[in-house]
Amino acid sequence: MIDFGVLDRAGRRVTLRPVDDDNWRAVAEVAPRDDQRAWVAALAARYLLLTSRSEVWTSLAVYADETVVGHVMWGVDDDGSRWIGGMVVDAAEQGSGVGRATVVTLTDWLAAQDGGRHPVRLSYHPDNVAAARLYTGLGFVPSGATEDDEIVVELVARTGDA
Repeated sequence: MIDFGVLDRAGRRVTLRPVDDDNWRAVAEVAPRDDQRAWVAALAARYLLLTSRSEVWTSLAVYADETVVGHVMWGVDDDGSRWIGGMVVDAAEQGSGVGRATVVTLTDWLAAQDGGRHPVRLSYHPDNVAAARLYTGLGFVPSGATEDDEIVVELVARTGDA
């Protein structure tokens, strides 16, 4: 379990856990709001399948206390950079601070894995205003690169607590 004591707005502890026999169904059923489906998969099941067929990505279940509320995946690129991808927070949990707590927890964990030697990156669609606001608020800045039709950002410094 990855736990840095980060809480959502309701005071629930947000942790990241391996996807396993006990939680994979709950993770697979995580679905974003309908208006977000232009930017993320309709169900987290797509990301679970991707990580099961990829040597690059690893899926994690996002928990608020003891309830599965999302999915996130991470990977390491050829240059050593750490990447965050496939983050989906269930529609019922939108606006609760789970997404922010997830990114803070995962970036802290990724930095601890290699002493912060490699950058943490992610990408998002330029029309996804909520994602841009979240990532900018956490210290991610545009790298000047794009991935498919998405803006690549890199963590420079976090500007506040979760």
